[in-house]
Parts: sequence; structure tokens; C-alpha cells
Amino acid sequence: MRDVLETIVSDFFSFAIPPLVKRESVFPTLPGKATVVMGMRRTGKTYFCYQQIRGLLESGVDRSRILYLNFDDERLLDFTVRDFQLLLDVFYSRWPENKARLCYFFFDEIQMVDNWERFIRRLIDTENVQIALTGSSSKLLSGEIATSLRGRTLNCEIFPFSFREFLLASGVFVGIPKQPNSAESAKLRKAIGDYVEAGGFPETLGLNQTLRRDVLQSYVEAVLFKDIVERHKVSNVLALRHLFSAILNSPAQQFSVNKFFNTLKSKGVSCTKNALYEYMDHLCDAYFAHRLSIHADSERVRQVNPEKVYSNDSAFHSCFMPPNVGSRGSLLETLVFLHLRRQQHNLSYVRTRENQEIDFLDIAPATAKERLIQVCETLSAPDTAARELRGLTSPPKALSNAEKWIVTWDESRSLDGGVKVVPIWKFLLS
Repeated sequence: MRDVLETIVSDFFSFAIPPLVKRESVFPTLPGKATVVMGMRRTGKTYFCYQQIRGLLESGVDRSRILYLNFDDERLLDFTVRDFQLLLDVFYSRWPENKARLCYFFFDEIQMVDNWERFIRRLIDTENVQIALTGSSSKLLSGEIATSLRGRTLNCEIFPFSFREFLLASGVFVGIPKQPNSAESAKLRKAIGDYVEAGGFPETLGLNQTLRRDVLQSYVEAVLFKDIVERHKVSNVLALRHLFSAILNSPAQQFSVNKFFNTLKSKGVSCTKNALYEYMDHLCDAYFAHRLSIHADSERVRQVNPEKVYSNDSAFHSCFMPPNVGSRGSLLETLVFLHLRRQQHNLSYVRTRENQEIDFLDIAPATAKERLIQVCETLSAPDTAARELRGLTSPPKALSNAEKWIVTWDESRSLDGGVKVVPIWKFLLS
């Protein structure tokens, strides 16, 4: 193992950082804390680390003070928690002067190593290092972290490219115009259609639909088998696949595990209800799916009402859904959810006094400003406009002062009652 580690450390010292699209996510750092970067496979966690490394180099940090290890490297298949000390020995024996200097350690996909958190805690306590960890599991900040490491981490989530990042990565704009003229607005309208169809996974940009589908299918297989079946020792793969398909076929909809259990039963697929709840947890833990609860002060009310479920990228729906399943409106709602989730907003859906559903109650973390948001493709049909407005104009009394927005495909105007209508491309750049 020592020879392998010496080779990896040496390789990184001469490794050229590849071209990067600057991500909007903030990389938080504090002395005595490890930064944990989480997200679904292939969303760009490694390149986000490269972005931080490039920033360090540009600020004058010597390359010898930076260590990067990706535990998805097949050369590290036999690496165990005991080998971490060997890694330190290799690093500090090559650059002994680093013992007296602040160093920067990046450990990619660290969940591949059992009991990794014990070493990280010792490293924080005994060495002069700033640590970054990445993983494809949201439990890196909850169930998997031992008590000894809790309170010693800062979290950061990486999603597929936002619309702004997509525009820069695909070369539509070098810089995003703050007040686009008519020609720039036309480019943005075309680009949002491409974004809904292609999604934001970095590796799929520029691919035709067939290749993109193949790449996304490989991501799905990796999530299902590496992050769920192998990781959680799931034996009922058929039921898991049915659950995966059900989520894709009901984008931005309320999803009841109880009802789905009965659906499986009617199809002759055997699975316990508890197992289905666990599988849903696993899909969310792997960042394939996200859940949204109803807005309520009572925990019991939240528990008895179904959650809405969103996938991690619109491309999963455009690639894998049958042509007539879902609608552009549901894909727009997925984009709105992911945009607000990237910004770490507090989100829920709302049931009004007249039993109308409002897609989102959005609370900004910095200001606690409340905003009620409806999402629909168009307000051109009178009955659609009436339905969307009915929910916004009769919110629960406690939310009567919240801002009221409707996000559409390409409409922009103000309506009675202070309702603001904005196109999706403009909303995603806000």
C-alpha cells in the first residue's frame, strides 16, 4: 500500500487542474472543522474540489501543501482506516517542512473507507490541516458520522449545473447579462428549452439525446447498485426499480408509499411496506430524489399528509419518461424546487383554507422573507389562471403577507392582489 500511496501523492503533485466552470455553491471553511461536500454521483463534487485547489494555488499556496485522494480509485480498493496513518507518513516524509505549515487535504468519496470519521477527528485535533471531504450520501452529516465528529463539520451540497452554470458551461454567454436586451432574451428563451431537455449533469452537455440517455442510465445504475443495493444490502431489486420508475413517472407530485405498496401488490410484486419506506430513504440519501413536506406547525399533520417528490435533474424525466407522462409544468416545478434548494431555502407546500394547493412556501434563510409560489406552463387558459390565482389569494391567515409569485414558461406581468408573474428563465437567474 505504501508504494501505491507514494505514486498517488506524486501523481497529484504534477497533475494539471482541468478547465473548470465556476460553481455557485459556497465552500465553507472554519479552523477546526472539516468541510463536507455532498451530492449525487457525477454532479461535479470532484471538480468543485479542483476549483478550491486552483483557488489555493492562485492565492500563492505551494502545491506541496495540498493533498488530494479519490477513494473511488481502484488502486485503493484495499485501503482501510489503518492506512490513513501510512498516508500521513508518506506525505510528511516527502515534505517534512509541512509539519510546521497549514496544509490542505481533500478526500474524495471518503465513505468508501469504513470508520473514516475516527481518523478525520484525530487529524483535526493533531495536525495543522484544513480538510475537505466529499461523498454521495447525505448521511455524511447525520447517521454515518460518529459522535466524536459531530459538531466538527460544515456542509456543502453540489447539484447538477444551475441554469446560470449551464449557460456558462455550454458557451451561450461568457457573462450573464443582468438586464438582457431583446436578442439576449431570445437566446435565454432558447437556452431554457435546452436546459429542461438536457439537464445539468456536466458530462452530458452537448451530447445528443441517445448518448445522453446512455450516460444518464449509467448514473442511474451506479446509484441503484453502488449507493443503494450494495451499500444498504438491498435484496429486493425489483421493488426498488418499481419505486424508481414511479418517482420518474410522477414528477413534482404527491407520493404516498402506502398507495404505492398497494399498487405493487396488485402487480404481484412482493415487498413489505417498511422496506419501501427504507428504499425511499435510500433514494433521497443518494440525492436521486428530494421530498417536500406540507407546511404545518404540527408534526402529526406533516406525518399524515403525503410528501411531494422531486428528482435531482429534469433530464431524468425527459430521457426516461414515456412521451405522454407528466407535463412541461411539472418539469418547471422541478426546476423551481432545485433552484431554491441550491440556495438552501426553507421549502414546503401549502394547503389553503379552501383546500387549494400552493406549490411552494419559500422562506429565504438570510431574511426569513416569505414567498408563495405557483408554477404552471401558461396562464393563457382562463380556468388555469383562475385556479392558480385562487390558491394565492386565499392562503392561510399566517401567510397573508407573503409575496405571491407565479412562474410560467414565458409570461411576465403583474396581476391583481400583488401577484407577480415571471418566466422560468428569469426566475432561475434570480
